[in-house]
Amino acid sequence: MQIGVLLGGIGVEREVSIRTGQAVARALREKGHQVHEIDVAADADLTLRRYAIEVAFIALHGSFGEDGCIQGLLELRGIPYTGSDLLASALAMDKLRSKELFELRGVSTPAYRCVRDLDALEALPKTLPGPYFVKPRRGGSSVGAGPATTLEELRTRFHAAQALDPDVLVEELIEGHEIHVGILDGRALGAVEVVAAGRFYDYEAKYQTATTQYLLPVPLEESVYARALAVAEEANRSVGAIGATRIDLRVSRAGVPYVLEVNTVPGMTETSLLPKIAAHAGIPFPELCELIVARARLHNPAAPSASSSS
Repeated sequence: MQIGVLLGGIGVEREVSIRTGQAVARALREKGHQVHEIDVAADADLTLRRYAIEVAFIALHGSFGEDGCIQGLLELRGIPYTGSDLLASALAMDKLRSKELFELRGVSTPAYRCVRDLDALEALPKTLPGPYFVKPRRGGSSVGAGPATTLEELRTRFHAAQALDPDVLVEELIEGHEIHVGILDGRALGAVEVVAAGRFYDYEAKYQTATTQYLLPVPLEESVYARALAVAEEANRSVGAIGATRIDLRVSRAGVPYVLEVNTVPGMTETSLLPKIAAHAGIPFPELCELIVARARLHNPAAPSASSSS
């Protein structure tokens, strides 16, 4: 197949996206496919017109790649693509909307408030006890995110998050296990527990340090583990996500799983969480990449074919 791996982009997660895209491209070439690594910028439509690709593997993280923008463009261009459609991508990227959907579907999620000014922030302790986790409403890779226990720390985290998004999500911080569930075609492949050396699993812990521990299998009671997988699958259905996704959870010390978010374009380097989970389930990285490509499609029945839109 002629596959275009869309990587890079113009968001704050550009560096991570390049690493994901390059790893995917290597794996697909290993499986015998013709692969074009396409760095997507603001002129994405013009860039795509320069390549005769049959399918797009979306390796773009964050804004303009994971939020429905590139998905909508590919629908217009008639190029089948991997992962969720425009609507599910947008809903999953919007942490406020996805949490509202979790609540509608009975999926446990930490108590939260969405704030955009200091007055609302400083009034939070009256209705939402700390400690807290603060993050931009739309974002990923823990950029601009972090825990807060004091009001001063809460203000600092708020300003860091608001530099990326006017709306800031402040959640109750659930003490316990940090669990990430890998999903393919709506079914959980398994999970990994992340134990960061620092205070939380931040950008450095994810991409720039070797001190993070990854526990496979997850050291949870069988019933708690099964419940975490089931809750993750329901969260995935809540936003309408399909294909390969990753669901982030916290499992409380009492054994209750709380969903944090759904990632419709999870990291896909050889050492990323979804590939670790898949490998533990017996799916090597090149096979995982090929399975994802095999599920690529257009979602709008009125979309033109790739040949007619070139």
